Amino acid sequence: MPVAGTRVVVAGGCGGIGRAFVAAAQAHALQVIVLDLESSIRENPPPAGVQAIACNALHEDEIKHAMAQVHSTWGGACDAFVNLVGYTRERTLVEHLPSAEWDDIISGTLRSAYLLSREAIPLLRAGKTPALVHTSSTFGVRVALPGYGPYAAAKAGVINLVRALATELAPVIRVNAVAPGAVETAFLKGGTSQPEKSVRIDVDQLAQAVPLQRIAQPNDIVGPLMFLMGPGSAYMTGQTVHVNGGFWS
Repeated sequence: MPVAGTRVVVAGGCGGIGRAFVAAAQAHALQVIVLDLESSIRENPPPAGVQAIACNALHEDEIKHAMAQVHSTWGGACDAFVNLVGYTRERTLVEHLPSAEWDDIISGTLRSAYLLSREAIPLLRAGKTPALVHTSSTFGVRVALPGYGPYAAAKAGVINLVRALATELAPVIRVNAVAPGAVETAFLKGGTSQPEKSVRIDVDQLAQAVPLQRIAQPNDIVGPLMFLMGPGSAYMTGQTVHVNGGFWS
């Protein structure tokens, strides 16, 4: 667990995992700034004491502006950056997928990880025992369900981005990732901005295929995120921690 007072920025902090993470961070006396879409902040506002900065991670200028605000708030430094940004769209086989949809998913999941990392690095360099934690997916390391081609490709890219950053930023900044399986959040419907949509996968059927016989809850992901931020993982970098209930076959 990170020490009290750790300054952490969480991108995507208004989503299901993000809200659980922010609650845990506050419970352990961490300082938190949330980056998320303006609509997500409006629909799921962070708790009192947490600064929220509107930021669309598809847009480079908005990321730069958001990180400039973080710089101003914390005097040019942060100790940890957690990236929970990523999304997919309606399931479509690659042979029928318009290139614009491919580009959108890659941009929202992989390009955003690159941009957020790049802008966070100067603040992390000035922080205490800094850690950068990204979010990949089980789909990034195993055969994805049909219709998730671009999302799987993007999440596989995140894993290798983490490896590259780990070597480039060592020994000052540690870089790791968490790769969740299915998590019971609005993401299964397309994201926090689409809560009215139906779930895209058969949750009960998937749970039966998981050795632990359930899909993850947001708090199941929070613990590994905290671990990768804190001193317990001080000798880990470039790694991906799989949190999928044993779902590999």
